[in-house]
Amino acid sequence: MSLTNEIVLRPRFKFDVETINEKLLKGFEETKTTQSDFVVSRIDDHVFIKFPKQNQHFWSPQLHLEINEKDSNNATVHGLFGPNPTVWTMFMFFHFIVAGLFLGFGIWTYTNATLGNSYAIQLFLTLFMVLIWFVLYIAGRMGKTKGKPEMYKLHAFMKETLRVYR
Repeated sequence: MSLTNEIVLRPRFKFDVETINEKLLKGFEETKTTQSDFVVSRIDDHVFIKFPKQNQHFWSPQLHLEINEKDSNNATVHGLFGPNPTVWTMFMFFHFIVAGLFLGFGIWTYTNATLGNSYAIQLFLTLFMVLIWFVLYIAGRMGKTKGKPEMYKLHAFMKETLRVYR
């Protein structure tokens, strides 16, 4: 499978490596001191790779790796590209608020229509929530597009580190 499909179509990936997981994990720990292009942190079998603060922008992705022992001579690498957790939480919060308001305005519209009252304002607000959802969706897609070159850099760094520390 090509790199493009791995990143764009499936931000999650999984593959096996012919070495023990602890060797790979220690390799990522060593890269903390041998390079300055990425910030690498390790917690148990999890490795987080992101860009330094001065090189980050709002849409900068990070790579979360989980390197598990498959058997005595092999390891499995699970990877996930994603936005900064703060950005992800904010976007989910906005989507939740818009969905809640959509339901609330929709019920208000239905109630006024059923009672025979004017419901133009409520219908406008309900449809406006749909518009806001589309704006959030487009903003998310634009952010993903803006972060794609950085995803390639994270992926290349991961592959190089795995190749060196096998």
